[in-house]
Amino acid sequence: MKEKPTVMAVVNQKGGTAKTTTVENLGIGLAKAGKKVLLVDCDPQASLTICLGYPRPDELPVTLTELLTASINEQTVDLTKGILHQKEGVDLIPSNIALAGLEVALVNTMNRERVLKQFLEPIKGAYDYVLLDCMPSLGMLTVNALTAADTTLIPVQANYLSANGLEQLLQTVNKVKRQINPKLRIEGILLTMVDGRTNYARDISNLIRETYGSRIKIFDSVIPRSTRAAEISAEGKSIFAYDPKGKVAAAYEDMTKEVLKNAEKRRKHQLEQLR
Repeated sequence: MKEKPTVMAVVNQKGGTAKTTTVENLGIGLAKAGKKVLLVDCDPQASLTICLGYPRPDELPVTLTELLTASINEQTVDLTKGILHQKEGVDLIPSNIALAGLEVALVNTMNRERVLKQFLEPIKGAYDYVLLDCMPSLGMLTVNALTAADTTLIPVQANYLSANGLEQLLQTVNKVKRQINPKLRIEGILLTMVDGRTNYARDISNLIRETYGSRIKIFDSVIPRSTRAAEISAEGKSIFAYDPKGKVAAAYEDMTKEVLKNAEKRRKHQLEQLR
């Protein structure tokens, strides 16, 4: 029996927490592990699209904007033009600046929180994982991603401001869970850009683990700060292709294994409940 696909929203309203880097490298890590993966760029800044080798997103003929607009208007859409096949084994629904206009238009759309969910429903069955790269805000597109998702992963930079904004984000996730998507769960908090040489980074990491660790999974894998990792956005390739023997590639490989292990644990638990 084929496992149900997992739709995962990678979300943090603060910019610069390595959301896009995490979506890209977790997605390609899962593909390397034999999973079929779709990445969806839900951010008008199109960072994911650029990172995956499409440096001029505004020139792409079909992006998430066109696909969602067609879905809202109940028009048929040619998905073969909207899903790009990236050379490292993942599929991508790209984005560009037009998505900012669509977010404004969503406010007046019927069933506005569920537009992305309804669009993904008929296509997600072709994949094991669908990863949603969210914009750095808690606006309508992010609410759409949380509504469409089974699980949410929260990358948090090991600094005070990033840790401070976590409570607001968790309140939004819980609100969506209560009011719109009762099945939404938190996959975990991923500490990113950690400079292991400084006491400050260690203190913040420990603070997050102590504050949230009893109720939310904090990934054992920690993504270290690295200049090599910062260079990859211009290269159009993942850390696995750009610096395969580096510490960031090793960290994302470990983190991918944790995600797969979590999924296996959940699957076993569900099977036990069915007996």
